[in-house]
Amino acid sequence: MSLLSTFTKKSKLSTTIKQTEEARKSDGNTRDGLFKAAYQGYAEILQDDALRAETLYHWGFALFNQASTKSAEEAAGLYQDAIEKFSFCMLINPNYLAAAVNSGVAYMDLARLNKAKSDDQLYQLAKKQFEKANVIQAGTASYNLACIYALQGNTDACLAALENARTKVTLPAIKDISNDPDMSSAKDQAWFTAFITSLNQDIIDAKTKAEGEAEAKILAEEQKKLKKVTKDSNYY
Repeated sequence: MSLLSTFTKKSKLSTTIKQTEEARKSDGNTRDGLFKAAYQGYAEILQDDALRAETLYHWGFALFNQASTKSAEEAAGLYQDAIEKFSFCMLINPNYLAAAVNSGVAYMDLARLNKAKSDDQLYQLAKKQFEKANVIQAGTASYNLACIYALQGNTDACLAALENARTKVTLPAIKDISNDPDMSSAKDQAWFTAFITSLNQDIIDAKTKAEGEAEAKILAEEQKKLKKVTKDSNYY
């Protein structure tokens, strides 16, 4: 970082700290506005540091993975720490896709750990993160959203999210979808069976098309050879 850049950031930080102090002394909409401006200022100061964002993400990812190996109480704390790291990462880089997705997954794992109901705030927070991910890259977290909608019994939204994931080619394997516990409430429903059937048909159609193209290629090669033999025989 250059000397000028450092000076500029320090100046920006001083201004933002003053906004925070003013916010603490204010009330109502004025206070909220000043806090919001301060948060934006802090984010702008951090935003240029790509390495810091990447470090925070990988730190959070490590915590997230460790959580899955621990007992309930310790795991809950690790999931919370991971979510905080992902949040700071996205504060620095709002378009950090993996942080958005894994933050949502961490919220869902924490909800399961707490045996939370489908309308619990943890699932709502997970949903927000998946929606952020889809804004960053369309369809990336559509299957994750489908899982939340399935848990909540929102059939139309679940199917729409599954179709979106299908269109964007971000669906897991059919076996994984069918065995996903988040989809358990949908498995016996006609629309879900029809969706899985259509996925299997897509595979059959793709295989048939590939085989047809392969046969056509072999036939074309044979025709080329035949033409060459016929052409060469004209010399005798």
